[in-house]
Amino acid sequence: MFTSCEKSFLETYPTDAVSAAAVTSTTANMWASINGIHRRMYYRWEQQGLGGIGSYLIQMDMSGDDLVQNASQWYRQIYRWEAQADPTHYYNYFNWMMFYQLISNANILINQGDDAVGPEADKDAIIGQALIYRAWSHFNIVRIYAKRYEPGGANTHLGIPYMTENLSEGQARNTVAEVYTGILADLDAAIARLGGFTAPNKSHMTVDVAKGIKARVALEMGNYALAAQLAAEVKANYTLMDRDTYANGFRIESQNISEFIWASQITSVDQNDKWAAYGAYCSRNMSSSAIRSNPYSINSLLYNKISDTDVRKGLWSPDGTHPNLQPGVVLLSSHSRHPYTSQKFIAVDNADSRVDVPLMRAAEMYLIEAEAKARLGQDAAAAQVLYDLVITRDPAYTKSIKVGAALIDEIMTHRRVELWCEGFRWLDLKRLNLSLDRNNSNHKLSLAAVMTAPTTDSRWTWLIPQKEMDSNPNMVQNDL
Repeated sequence: MFTSCEKSFLETYPTDAVSAAAVTSTTANMWASINGIHRRMYYRWEQQGLGGIGSYLIQMDMSGDDLVQNASQWYRQIYRWEAQADPTHYYNYFNWMMFYQLISNANILINQGDDAVGPEADKDAIIGQALIYRAWSHFNIVRIYAKRYEPGGANTHLGIPYMTENLSEGQARNTVAEVYTGILADLDAAIARLGGFTAPNKSHMTVDVAKGIKARVALEMGNYALAAQLAAEVKANYTLMDRDTYANGFRIESQNISEFIWASQITSVDQNDKWAAYGAYCSRNMSSSAIRSNPYSINSLLYNKISDTDVRKGLWSPDGTHPNLQPGVVLLSSHSRHPYTSQKFIAVDNADSRVDVPLMRAAEMYLIEAEAKARLGQDAAAAQVLYDLVITRDPAYTKSIKVGAALIDEIMTHRRVELWCEGFRWLDLKRLNLSLDRNNSNHKLSLAAVMTAPTTDSRWTWLIPQKEMDSNPNMVQNDL
């Protein structure tokens, strides 16, 4: 059960009593169900551009300023800030649909799993992971479809429905404060359950994943002391990649690389649609129409901030010719060349789009701890944590002597470089109440359409999908 991901339970989205009873009758069935959720994370949902969690990560970066499109291709409605304000667009409703369906399946395991026949340790491992899914999914939804959490504020503005039961009637929106209370409660319960669980592979979620997500939530809430504490606890259990490993690109090797804490690992047997997969859009070498015409580039202004001795700089080609492409990786003549294109993600080959989807790495924990300590005014401690990370990427790096806002800016620059195309940039802009600014870079107005967006722009809060509005009389739409 640990090595196979049964999809039958998940594909039926069981909410009726009979199906739920079957899922939770034994811990063997429960393992099949939680493995089905792991597997569904990278399955295609309706449209080709909806390849599970990878699609969500791309959308979150595509909406920001650091990921550049080079042609009018998939995700263009996200890049142009159109789908955010169109409740009927499939990019808009996909995130709502995917995460609430994950929540629905997690609820069955959480609410009925303790009555299953089987070892208590298995129940804890399964229910603990389901609790993470419920908390993490609500966290992802609320950051998209509600106004930002305001640290120190009452946060009584409308959030999303926090679903702890699978109810047939539509639910009203909880406040943002209530949603975050639910998220923290579920993560604490997961931490209590998962203390003795050792994951068989990195698609499973451990107590470190729960703590890492809680660190993200604490950072979002401005609880910097808690964010720093949790991030430090998690990163202590992992080793950062060395320079040679990093230079080889992100592939299907996360299981054997300590830095990866959580990743969706796609096997050749499980891959259901290579054209919808994460690697069919963000890798450099897959021969998909998306990559052949529109390989992703890094913002040229950000690229120019990377030290020439930093191994990460070699993951982008300023002229698009990729003279230092990793050994054995082939670009076809049909692969178009554009400046600042990425070779960070490398698919198995031109015909196989598989890339492990990075969901949490130890590097992020270093960056959370450094940012949190810097925002607490602990400049020396923050600079040390940043140094401990960057020296593994850049042997010429010297510990920062900056303080205050200048140090925070340096940390955030490294965060942008390190986590490029891993789903963080637009969410960071919203979290920090920063405007979008794509000007004076390699973003093209003809493709991007939106070059700037002030914090007052209503599109920072996506419209609730029309399908939800039509089916739920208790739902209230966001402002246009």
